[in-house]
Parts: sequence; C-alpha cells; structure tokens
Amino acid sequence: RFISKVEEVLNDWKLIGVSSGKPLEKGVYTTGTWEEKSDEISFADFKFSVTHHYLVQEPSDKDGKEELAEDALPLPMQDLLCMNNDFPPRAHCLVRWYGLREFVVIAPAANNEAVVSESKCNLLLSSVSIALGNTGCQVPVFVQIHQKWRRMYVGECQGPGVRTDFEMVHLRKVPSQYTHLSGLLEIFKTKIGCPLTPLPPVSMAIRLTYVLQDWQQYFWPQQPPDIDALVGGEVGGLEFGKLPFGACEDPISELHLATTWPHLAEGIIVDNDVYSDLDPMQAPQWSVRVRKADNPQCLLGDFLTEFFKLCRRKESTDEILGRSAFEEEGKEVADITHALSKLTEPAPVPIHKLSVTNMVHSAKKKIRKHRGVDESPLNNDVLNTILLFLFPDAADKLADGFESRANTSAGNNPPPENEDYNLFSQFKSAPSDSLTYKLALCLCMINFYHGGLKGVAHLWQEFVLEMRYRWENNYLIPGLANGSPDLRCCLLHQKLQMLNCCIERKKARDEGKRESVSDRSPGASGDGGKGAEHSGDNPDREKEFGKSWESWSDSEDEFFECLSDTEDLKGNGQDNGKKGGAKEGNKEPVSLKPEGRLHPHGKLMLLHPGEPLYVPITQEPAPMTEDLLEEQSEVLAKLGTSAEGAHLRARMQSACLLSDMESFKAANPGCCLEDFVRWYSPRDYIEEEVVDEKGNKVIKGELSARMKIPSNMWVEAWETAKPIPARRQKRLFDDTREAEKVLHYLAVQKPADLARHLLPCIIHAAVLKVKDEEALEDISSVKKIIKQIISHSSKVLRFPNPEDKKLEEIIAQIMSVEAIIARARSLKAKFGVEKCENEEEKEDLQRFVNCLLEQPEVSVVGAGRGPAGSIIHKLFVNAQRVSAVPPPLEEELRRSGCAEERRQGLQSEFPPPTGREVILRSAVPRPAPYSKALPQRMYSVLTREDFRLAGAFSADTTFF
Repeated sequence: RFISKVEEVLNDWKLIGVSSGKPLEKGVYTTGTWEEKSDEISFADFKFSVTHHYLVQEPSDKDGKEELAEDALPLPMQDLLCMNNDFPPRAHCLVRWYGLREFVVIAPAANNEAVVSESKCNLLLSSVSIALGNTGCQVPVFVQIHQKWRRMYVGECQGPGVRTDFEMVHLRKVPSQYTHLSGLLEIFKTKIGCPLTPLPPVSMAIRLTYVLQDWQQYFWPQQPPDIDALVGGEVGGLEFGKLPFGACEDPISELHLATTWPHLAEGIIVDNDVYSDLDPMQAPQWSVRVRKADNPQCLLGDFLTEFFKLCRRKESTDEILGRSAFEEEGKEVADITHALSKLTEPAPVPIHKLSVTNMVHSAKKKIRKHRGVDESPLNNDVLNTILLFLFPDAADKLADGFESRANTSAGNNPPPENEDYNLFSQFKSAPSDSLTYKLALCLCMINFYHGGLKGVAHLWQEFVLEMRYRWENNYLIPGLANGSPDLRCCLLHQKLQMLNCCIERKKARDEGKRESVSDRSPGASGDGGKGAEHSGDNPDREKEFGKSWESWSDSEDEFFECLSDTEDLKGNGQDNGKKGGAKEGNKEPVSLKPEGRLHPHGKLMLLHPGEPLYVPITQEPAPMTEDLLEEQSEVLAKLGTSAEGAHLRARMQSACLLSDMESFKAANPGCCLEDFVRWYSPRDYIEEEVVDEKGNKVIKGELSARMKIPSNMWVEAWETAKPIPARRQKRLFDDTREAEKVLHYLAVQKPADLARHLLPCIIHAAVLKVKDEEALEDISSVKKIIKQIISHSSKVLRFPNPEDKKLEEIIAQIMSVEAIIARARSLKAKFGVEKCENEEEKEDLQRFVNCLLEQPEVSVVGAGRGPAGSIIHKLFVNAQRVSAVPPPLEEELRRSGCAEERRQGLQSEFPPPTGREVILRSAVPRPAPYSKALPQRMYSVLTREDFRLAGAFSADTTFF
C-alpha cells in the first residue's frame, strides 16, 4: 500500500519518464527560483510528508533531441559532475551536497518523530526503490532518517540500466586521517573500488572558510548619547530636539571569507597531515558574506518602542505626580478680599517681565509641598532647557522685546513648500517646525532618559501651566501657524491653535480697552472719542479691537450709557432699528448715525437713500477644531427632519448671518434687504435692462426666486436684525469659554492620551530622520522601504484610533531600515571607504559594501590581491596579531630562514579555517571493468564539531 501511495504521488506530480533539461548555467542555484510541492502519505498509522523541491526552468526545445535520450544518463547524474554550481551560498542542504536541480524528500510528518532503527530505514529505502522501478521516475528520492537536526538522508536515483545510491556519514568527532585531502581521496577511491589499474583522474573543488569575529582595531563608532550633556543643549553629539539614530552595538557580528579552488586535478596540490599547499592568499576565488547581529539594539528604534509603550499606560497625571498637583496653594485661596479688590481695579493688564524662572512657576513648589523636596521627576536644569527650547520667546526678558519675538515666531513666515515638510498632512501629525512637533520630541526624550512616565507627566503639567499663564497674560504661543485650526494636523495641534486664536482675540480686546482709556483727551466729548476711534483710517486696527461689545461696556468713560445687559442695549436701538429696517421708514428723516464702517464698497450706492454702500466691520466666524465640528454636526443631525427641527437647525446655522446683517444695518442707515444681498450674495440679486415709460434703457434689479420664498430665513433674520455695530454685538466666538475648554482638555489628558496624540508626530520625525540618514548612504533598497513606510503610515494614521498592531508594524519597518543603514555604516568603517583616496577604488569599495548588504555572498574581485581583498587580509592579520602569536616568537620566526617555518608563519596570518569543504568527482565504470563509466561524487564538510561525508555512487545495472 505504501509503495502504491508513493507511486501515486509521483504520478500526480508528473515525475514519470525521462527528465529533460539544459545543462546548468553558472550561479543559477542562487539566482534562480526554487519551488516546492508537498503531500502527506502514511505507512500503516505513521505519517510521512513527501516534498518535491525543484529549480524553476524554462521549458527546453524538444525537437530532434528525443532520439539521443535513449543512451543519455538521467539529468540528476549529469548534475553530479557539473561544476558550475559548487558551494551555492543559499540552498537546500541536499543541493549543496549533491548539486541536484530537483529531488523528492520523504520525511516523518511530525517534527519530533524519527526513523531510527536500521530495519525500518531499509524497509523505507526498498519501498522507494521498488516505486522508482515501477514508475520509471528519474528524479532522485531521499528518505530522512535519524533526528531532524542531524539532516541525515539516504536516497536513490534510477535510470535506464543505471542506478545511483546516495549515502551519508555524520560524525561528531573527526577521525584524524580524514582532516586533509589525501585521507579523503583514500576513502573516495576505496569506496569506488575501481578495478582499472591506472585510475581515471579525480577532479577536486576545495573551499576553506575563515571567520573573523574580532574587529579589534575597530571600536563601534556609535557612542551611546551622553545624558548629562542634554542640559548644554546637546545630547551625545545630537542636536537637541532631534531624534537619535544608529546602533548601540556593532550590527555586523562576523565576516566569513570563503577561499575557493574551483578546479584542481589530483596530483597538483599536496595537503596531508604534515604539510599543506592550501594558502588562502593563493586561492583563485574569494567570496565574502557577513553575519548580521540579530535585532541589534538601535537608538531610534528604542526611542519609538518606549514611547509607544506609553500609549498602553492607564495612570492619569494626578495619580503619577500626587493628587493635588494642580490645586492652588492654601494662602492664595484664603485671602478672598484681596481677590475681590483685584477684580475691581481699573488698571490696564500689567505685562510681567518674562523669564524662564517665572515660567517654571509654582508647579515645582506644589510638587515639593506634597512630596519630598528632591522628588520632582525632572531637575530644574533639564526642565529649563526644554522649556526654553519649546518657548524660545521666553529668553527675551523685556516685555516689548517679547512682543516682537512672539509675532515672528507665531508662524507668520510662509512654511517651506517641500515634500518632506508636507508629510504632516499625510500622517495627520504637525509641521516639523511647530510647537506640537517639538513637544513630541521632548516628551520622547524625557520618556527615554529622564524619569520615564513621571518625567512625561511632569513636563506635561508644566506645559499646561505655561499655556494657562500665556492665556491669562495675553502672550501668543510660538511655533503655531496663524489663523483657525488646521484640520490636517493632529487634534492636540488644533487645540493649541484654537488657544492661540482665543489669546489673539482677548489681546485685541484688551488693547482696544487700553487705547479707549488712554487715547481720549479729558476735554473731548463722547462723540469726538468715537469719531477718533472709528474713523476708517486704520481698518486693520479697527478690526483688531472692534470685535466685541464687552470690550466697551467694561470701560468707564464710554460714550453711550453704561448698560450692563445686552437686552438693554438691543432695546435702546429698537425704535431706530424699526425705522431703518422697514421700507416705509425710508421716507422719514433717518436719525441713526452710521457706525462700524470699514470702507465704501466700490461704486455701489444704496437703493433708496442713494448714499454710498459701506462694507461693515463684521465679527469673524468662530474657529473650530475637528472634535467641535463633529459635535456640531451630531447636534444638527439629531434635530431630525421635522419642520420644527429644520427651523431650529437653520437658526443655529444663521447666527453668523444675523451678526453680519446687524453690522450692515449699523454701517448703512436706511438700507434694505436688497442692499445687503448685493454685498453679501451678489448672485441672489438679478439685474436686467428694461425700457421705462420715457423710452430710456434702465437697469432694474430684483431678488432671486429663492429670496422671494415667503418667510424665508434671510427675510426673517433681516426683520429681527437691529442696527448694532460688531463691537457691541454678542460675541459669536466666546474666546474666554473656548480657551477654558481647551485648557481643561489639556489638563485632563493622561500621559497615554498624550502619547497617542503625538505618536504621528514621532513617526513623522522618525521617517524624516531615516530619510536624512539614508541620503548620506544612498542605498537603493532602503529608498524603496521608506516609500512603503510612508504610504503604509499615511493609510494607518489617517484614522482617529489606529490599531496597535498596525502601529507596531510601522515601528518595526522603521527599525529595520535603521538596522540596514547602521550595517552599511559599520561595513564602510571596516572597509575604510571614506579613507580611500583613489576615486575609482572608492567607488568599487562602495559597490562592494552595498552588495554585501543585499546579497547572500559577494565574490571579491581580484581575490586576495584586489582592493577589497587586501583590506580583508589586513583585518585578518590584525585580528591574528592580537589573539595568536606573542610578538617575540613571531620575530624569531621571521629571522629563521627555514621555508617550512616561514610557511607556518605565513599561515598564521589567517586563523585555522572554520570550515573545510571538498568535492571529489570522477567518471568510473562500476562495478566491473567493462561497465559503463558513470559519475561518482563525494562531498565532505568539516567544521569544529561536525564531520559529514555525502557520497553519490553510481553503478551499471545492465552489464556487471
């Protein structure tokens, strides 16, 4: 049954009959693609897996060659003698040992099972033999015996009238007579047992492998960053606020040099137990491979991994720093009368002199109060350095100096328009020159070097206090672009931009107050004051402090009666509003004074009074962050589709429209809705030429159809709007409330939330860092990987809560790139690429180093005499000097003239070979002198704790 199952599998895979194929080209085993097919069969209840390994080849032309096949040897037997693919760097062990292009392996299916007893081995082998005979399959079939780790195979290949047996010896201790060539030749000849007297020539291929582990003279160039140097603004040679890069240990652990004699005839070389001709320097072929350290410890990777771990922490800032870190101090709360008197003081807002020590305010005291004195996670020097880095404007001690610095650093300069800079919109992070980005880098650094989670919580708390301080004292936050929040950035960045908008409005309002107090001369009447303030000479200033009525109602010498409530104000203007708003009222003399004008609107005139139409000063719409927009859309969606809901929705959405209508009415007394529409939505005012009674062409205008729908939103809003200038209207954007919301939002962020917000910034920074480093090395494969990382990251980070697994993948990709670049640097240093003066040689070396990174094995041009070869030779010589012969003995050797000793001395330039591989081949008639000459081959490998002989011996089954 077992035999028939084996035959069935061979039939299914079409391995029956003559196998045809071209002779193998050089190196095809490494460059070609190998594939495998598997199946399971069982012997009684013991399961075996059958696997077919084969090199993918183009189909060969079959015309006219079929007749020759009658006498030809099976392909596998021809492969045994082919010399083009000895010692492939990457291949299945059977390919390396026997040089086969295709074979089938039958092995126990379970990993821990093994066929150990001899009778079972023989049973399996005989079954295979019968199956091959029955089917006429010419592909060699191997059976794996003994434990898997020993890689012991026995096998057979059958052809018309010929058979090859594959046998193996595997020993731990090497018999001394087989450690050299002459001993191995002896075995080979005995095994063939050739009856002919002048023995057919044996051809030999020899490879010795030398391993260099000790890069004695090359200490690894990457120094671990010096943590204490951070205070000086540098971190171990790193610019402060940049991510570190590079491996902490040498990412290349070993260099393997293989010296090969690809084709030697038997008598040419002497290699026995007393003497050897095999000098690596004389080998015609050298090839090198490097062994990479498994996951070398890299700085950038460590930074990213540690920062990512923060995302999984659950603690809040209060829990980490002790509960009452944000509580006010007792004595400040106690003196309430003092607090009230502060409120009633009419003095303008004082501007404190700003300094770092002022900035690092009472948070430190509070922390100390609730805990031991020196327990604060970050020491003062580090904290000051970081705060100065985040808020460079604080270095200017003088307030006015500060003002000018704040404006320049608030992001007025246009951002650089290059592809790297705009990565933030793909990653939803923040621009690389922004405060958020810098904060992410600082938190990352603190998390790694200065107190981990506690340090992060401490810095964040200082940051939030600084934000509140700036809000209370009208200092703009540096490093943020002007204008409303940029929705392409992360939410935290939007929140900081929002806070800046609030500070800007509050500042403008407070300046307006101060000017209104100081500008007015004591004798000037209220109207005079108003005229001076609101002349259209300086529309920008107008805009700045004409934002809100509150800024005026607080002031004492206001020109209208001090009315505390908006309703009273509105009541005051009501009758006038009616006159201005109703069309009939236009015939009456207009008693309203125009207020809040910005500038005339081109040559447009008001339809009825015929005066110029003025553009009013209006309130700017409220800026929004993405979470507020989402909230608002949810509220609007929840109102439903009922008439009432729709009306309410329209009212909510038209707050801005109403405000603009009120400003327009105040600036243009006696105007009508048509005038407003002509300014606000010109498309809704349709003009056409008509001929009047006198025959003249006149332009007649009317509102569009949508504006004429009875009781539409615009008409309703126009009727309720009163002529109130923007500065006295209810604020559309309540900066105080919004700022408090933002500050609260910042204060309740846990370190984990913070890490989640800032992770895109850190990934963005890491990608930029890797790009910069790659540009210095120019490795094409790395360029491709970086492109993949960018496209992968932009897909993952676009969503609000990316999965941890996907984030880990991105970090792993970045780490792999860092390791490749570190390896390239390590190899460059070892091969002295930079020191090479000759340009051509330098390019060759550079190419050689790049190949070492990307290919499993690289042949050295010119072997031991080429530029790379001589460097490798030096590396070995230096390593030997350090480890092997003590100097006095070496000198004696040099002095003594004996050739034998000199040869030994020369050999000591290289350590003893770690691996010796020998392939012996011959075509010999077996088993009788008149048999067909068939390929015989024996491969031997000898390492420190392993000795293996793999023989393929063919015999003629027809004439023997």
